[in-house]
Amino acid sequence: MLFSSSLFVFLFLPLVLAIYFALNPPLRNGFLLLASLVFYGWGEPLAIVVMLLSILANYGFARLVDASANSGTARPRAIVAVAVVFNLGTLVAFKYADWLWSVLSSTLLALGVRSTELARLSTYVPASSAWHDLLIASNGSIALPVGISFFTFQAMSYVIDVYRRDAVVRKNPLDVALYVALFPQLVAGPIVRFRDIAEQIAERTIGRSDFALGVRRFVIGLGKKTLIADTVGAVADSILVLPMAEIPPATAWLAILCYTLQIYFDFSGYSDMAIGLGRMFGFHFLENFRHPYVSTSLTEFWRRWHISLSTWFRDYLYIPLGGNQRGPARTYLNLVVVFFLCGLWHGASFNFVAWGLFHGGLLVLERLGWSRVLERAPRALGHVYVLLVVMLGWVFFRASDLTHAVDWIVALAGGTAGTPAWHAAVFLDPWVTTMLVAGVLGATPWLELALSRVTLWRTRGRLAAWSSAQVVGHLALLAILICAILQIAGGTYQPFIYFRF
Repeated sequence: MLFSSSLFVFLFLPLVLAIYFALNPPLRNGFLLLASLVFYGWGEPLAIVVMLLSILANYGFARLVDASANSGTARPRAIVAVAVVFNLGTLVAFKYADWLWSVLSSTLLALGVRSTELARLSTYVPASSAWHDLLIASNGSIALPVGISFFTFQAMSYVIDVYRRDAVVRKNPLDVALYVALFPQLVAGPIVRFRDIAEQIAERTIGRSDFALGVRRFVIGLGKKTLIADTVGAVADSILVLPMAEIPPATAWLAILCYTLQIYFDFSGYSDMAIGLGRMFGFHFLENFRHPYVSTSLTEFWRRWHISLSTWFRDYLYIPLGGNQRGPARTYLNLVVVFFLCGLWHGASFNFVAWGLFHGGLLVLERLGWSRVLERAPRALGHVYVLLVVMLGWVFFRASDLTHAVDWIVALAGGTAGTPAWHAAVFLDPWVTTMLVAGVLGATPWLELALSRVTLWRTRGRLAAWSSAQVVGHLALLAILICAILQIAGGTYQPFIYFRF
């Protein structure tokens, strides 16, 4: 179920909120878990089996880790290792099995293995097992459960945190199930740590100001998604179906600009909606984005972009590998490994591997001294550098394959001919242009600065100015909501980009 669908906005959310607040507090967690399962299984009922299996397995692993640590009769570290293998094995089976088999079969064919021998070999791979056939798509490939990367990382981090004594094990399996399946952040994050919401699962209060803030945050996220991301995303899609050899540089740059704005407002919009929905039910999720496009280095960019994922990789992979404590060479290797796996986490494709290695290599370059050059240079130069490399990286992220990505980069560099430069204007109308401008402005922290100024007015006793600003803010929020509803009613919304990750 999509946050930006009429089913969710007009039926599911109001109904769940009404029942939730009508129930006695002891019954709310159970109802919220049930609602989360309905939300997740609405389009793919069988995918619930995979998620529940993950929940039960990791609940059991955490209990075993805690019991073994307290009794000394078993090795908790060995249990954690089994848990990690189970979680990563599940992820590989559903997300990477088809791709790995495709790569292997292509390699074997290139080495001279006959296709008949490959067909015989394929009968022995796990794809022929009964559990695999349960979630098979009609085209013969494994059906990818939506959000599996997110809930797998959350469930795995719970076991690891219990082992590290960063979280207290829960005896009630419903608590762990609600943590993993909680519908606001289930499908595309942010990735929540159990220790951050453990007390909120046990007990939480919801005040009017909290609920109002949640509604406001949800509406802003809905506007980001339906108004900006979907509008500019449609332009990028329209351009990228054209032959790259015929696209002039201006059109190629328009496509990457649109996608750069689309992926930010699509994903940060989802995070805003998730954080807002969490607030409505009494949960406080950490921020996932802090205006990454205003960064002056790629290192800073990754402190601002998809914060929950980057900190997850830092805490559960980079630091255990040694972080920056084992010398420069090991630090550089750790960075490359982390971003190689970060790229692979986003999808089973060489495009994502290239994207991850591109970012990892540039971060190593900054460690080697490029960051000091950026610090001494004017801030504007740092902004230009970050925008350029991030946009080039998005080419690999969005392109259909590596060949498409290379052709796109050639077009950006002016290596195509035959179409006039004004071709880009074909894709621009007043609405698209308005959303492009709104996207560029919205990617900067001007709104936060304005809100801090309004707060300052109140503290200094300028109540008239503060009240006027409040009225303007409420009217702007109402306008965003009305425009978003019109977009939803028109059926022009698109699935969230990160749903497929």
